[in-house]
Amino acid sequence: MSRLPLIGIPADRRLYAKHYFHMVGEKYIEAVALGAKAVPVLVPALGPEIDLPSLLTACDGLLLTGSASNVEPRHYGGPASEPGTLHDPNRDATTLPLIPRAVAAGLPVLAICRGFQEMNVAYGGTLNPRLHEVPGNLDHRDDESQPLDAQYAPAHEVLLEPGGQLQKIAGKDRLHVNSLHSQGVEMLGPKLAVEARAPDGVIEAFRVADSATFALGLQWHPEWQFAKDPFSVALFAAFGNASRQRAIASR
Repeated sequence: MSRLPLIGIPADRRLYAKHYFHMVGEKYIEAVALGAKAVPVLVPALGPEIDLPSLLTACDGLLLTGSASNVEPRHYGGPASEPGTLHDPNRDATTLPLIPRAVAAGLPVLAICRGFQEMNVAYGGTLNPRLHEVPGNLDHRDDESQPLDAQYAPAHEVLLEPGGQLQKIAGKDRLHVNSLHSQGVEMLGPKLAVEARAPDGVIEAFRVADSATFALGLQWHPEWQFAKDPFSVALFAAFGNASRQRAIASR
């Protein structure tokens, strides 16, 4: 009997009741387990203490999650963050070196929200921390005073690039997606190619252009109640299939 693929999910490092915990949201774990039909493996945010070659050998795929924290702007030469901005330097130290090495090693990678922003930074791109202040831009933020179902409700369309991987997965040219971010791509990393844009032109998805396997970043949250959305079902199935192929090839 063939084993299920193992998909690594780097954790956040958070202080809770005077102790630090390494945490991953359940919605991401379920999307991997049920949507990708894989075994989710939580990767602690230990930065250089993790042996990356061993991790990449053990895993068949990599999921980078959203988070309440932002990538520290020093990693992309950006201005200092607004007071009160949550950062997670341990996660940065874990994911930023991990992402390009995972893609180079042939692991399928799916990056969501913060993960999407991490992936852009890991490939030399920059971020705009306040997209809503750019003239002509939509306000991509959610209203945190609302119930979760309202926060994660579809907010705007994204236009998929003709012939792109997302268009092939979706089987159509546009999607209606949720929007829960204040920052986003300012300059796209040189090795990345646009897969989707919001109506205001903000980049909502990209792929690693020269990757031989699945390597996609999405600014929205397809993991949220993924089983109710046909595109999200197809996305996680494609990610899982790519990870299974990796598992077979690495035997």
